[in-house]
Amino acid sequence: MKIKRSVSIPWHIVFIITILVLIFPIIFAVGTSFKSLEDAYNNVLNIIPLKPTFENYKTFFNSLPALKITMNTFILASVVTIFKVITSFLAAYAFVYFHFKGKNILYFILISTIFIPFTVTMIPNYLTISNIGLTDNIWGVILPQLADAIGIFLIRQSMKSIPFSLIEVARLDNISHAFIMKDIVLPLVRPAVTSTGIWFFISSWNEYVWPVLILKNTENYTLPLALQMYISSEGGTNFTVAMAVSVITMIIPLVLYLIFQKYIIGTFTSSGIK
Repeated sequence: MKIKRSVSIPWHIVFIITILVLIFPIIFAVGTSFKSLEDAYNNVLNIIPLKPTFENYKTFFNSLPALKITMNTFILASVVTIFKVITSFLAAYAFVYFHFKGKNILYFILISTIFIPFTVTMIPNYLTISNIGLTDNIWGVILPQLADAIGIFLIRQSMKSIPFSLIEVARLDNISHAFIMKDIVLPLVRPAVTSTGIWFFISSWNEYVWPVLILKNTENYTLPLALQMYISSEGGTNFTVAMAVSVITMIIPLVLYLIFQKYIIGTFTSSGIK
């Protein structure tokens, strides 16, 4: 027993150091968001503000339509999440419980799109959105993101654990696929659907590259775009406000993850992703 404890002590030290390294940027951002600009420059490594102030948050809410920007971010993340979850669930159900010619080939082609870089689809998507007149519109950001191959993969892996005989019995009783999905499959894969939805929401909430290409007016901005306004190429002269915006940006995704973390971790481990 003593040998095991002596061996585990170095690993505990490594884990503690790793955790501190990972959470330090978050603590730094929160502490700096309550500092004055002078205090932030003079006491960079001092996490606790000498004279805490809410001026950085006031500056953000007074200089930009902060509530509108926050609402844009919430609408974008919510709509994208809802559509991705629905399309992923329906596609996963079809790939697991329907039998049709070329199903495996189609699934392979669909999953292979995960490995296609965003830069490949960026220009075609932009030209499409521009031609239908949705530039500088939040729906122009949403439209190309209504389906996701990763979501199909994750939910399909969870559905495969359901005994196929259960579905066959339901079909013998003349129960439609709609009721099978709603009353049998969905309750059994709800943890996977929930965790996948949270993951979609967090990814959409933090998205920057695609929205910055489409949205031009500050009233249509999302929080990541608003954050960029306080960061200059020289390192930023208003980084205390930037830290305040970053804190606002990370609150909702962080809370959602803390609430549903067991579902998220369980879904990825059950899918073979570590």
